[in-house]
Amino acid sequence: MKVLILGVNGFIGSHLSTRILGETDWTVYGMDLGDHKLKEVKGHKNFQFLEGDISINKEWIEYHIKKSDVVIPLVAIATPKTYIENPLSVFELDFEENLRIIRQCVKYHKRVIFPSTSEVYGMCPDEAFDEYASKLVLGPIPKQRWIYSCSKQLLDRVIWAYGSRGDLDFTLIRPFNWIGPRLDSLETAKEGSSRVVTQFIASLVYRQPIVLVDGGMQSRSFTYIDDGISALMKILKNEGGKASGQIFNIGNPANNITIGELADTLLKMFKQHPDHIKDPAYSEIVIQPAGDFYGEGYQDIQTRVPSIRNAHELLGWEPTVGLEEALKRTMDSFLEEIRNSNA
Repeated sequence: MKVLILGVNGFIGSHLSTRILGETDWTVYGMDLGDHKLKEVKGHKNFQFLEGDISINKEWIEYHIKKSDVVIPLVAIATPKTYIENPLSVFELDFEENLRIIRQCVKYHKRVIFPSTSEVYGMCPDEAFDEYASKLVLGPIPKQRWIYSCSKQLLDRVIWAYGSRGDLDFTLIRPFNWIGPRLDSLETAKEGSSRVVTQFIASLVYRQPIVLVDGGMQSRSFTYIDDGISALMKILKNEGGKASGQIFNIGNPANNITIGELADTLLKMFKQHPDHIKDPAYSEIVIQPAGDFYGEGYQDIQTRVPSIRNAHELLGWEPTVGLEEALKRTMDSFLEEIRNSNA
């Protein structure tokens, strides 16, 4: 099998390429703006990489879509601060550039595995989000944080429409707060633009306050990257065609925790870590209104718990890594990276 991964140097792309090349004889074509997360696969005989931009290297992308069996377009802006501060760049990259890729997959009859997002459910009131029944509830237009969710949802609908008329073999995946090594950059998080786990770890490392937006009562279901990649591998293999034309929540409902509890847990882990157990001082946990932290265009999601019945029944997939272990492995990887850079 030949797999094209756009955004191969990202969190999911780097882990997926490592798993594919370590467990199969498949070929991976990858493109991204850099390759610093690809140390484990650089030089592999079945890995071909181009340093490039999906908005610029259009001929290379189209050529490799034609060469590939499966296309996985992972390029997207996925940080809430950017949704507020630069919503048009989110729309242009997450929707417009990816729409062109989807249309080429239709043109050349290529299978696509598209990363939707748990954010499409928005403020859905359901206790557990169901891929085929839950309503997708977004806020008013001035709350620009929803442009990411809306862009992803519209692409979901376009892909489904192509598939429903027989023009596209597809699978939609909805990752629920995947965490693990290589999640984000601590330097980016230091500037306040990152996903919450990285943001909190960066605050601990740089002894900045850990900010709980609106008190941290929001909850999230965190999923360890190895579990998510295991689901993706089953989708790629697609035994019996069971993944075709399907939507899968890929998350761990057992790992649901409030953001306030997350902050407490990470602070406790950091204090117990061998590199920091003797630190003279640690970050404080503070509360800040969402409007002050993100800006007036923000609106939060209070709960985000997946139903994973579809993935269990069709793929035989279940997550196995518990919350504390997932957080510990994630923190350890960041602290090891710092230790190595200082060596």
